[in-house]
Amino acid sequence: MKSYRKELWFNIPTRRAFINITAQVEECLKESEIREGLILVNTKHI
Repeated sequence: MKSYRKELWFNIPTRRAFINITAQVEECLKESEIREGLILVNTKHI
């Protein structure tokens, strides 16, 4: 089984914000070269 892990960091100018991270997650998926399976996106400190 192949796995891939990457941390993404975002600097938000305000205390709360909604940001769309779909493009960054898709880029990580391309980097991983994994073609089939599940993806887990886990947010910290929210």
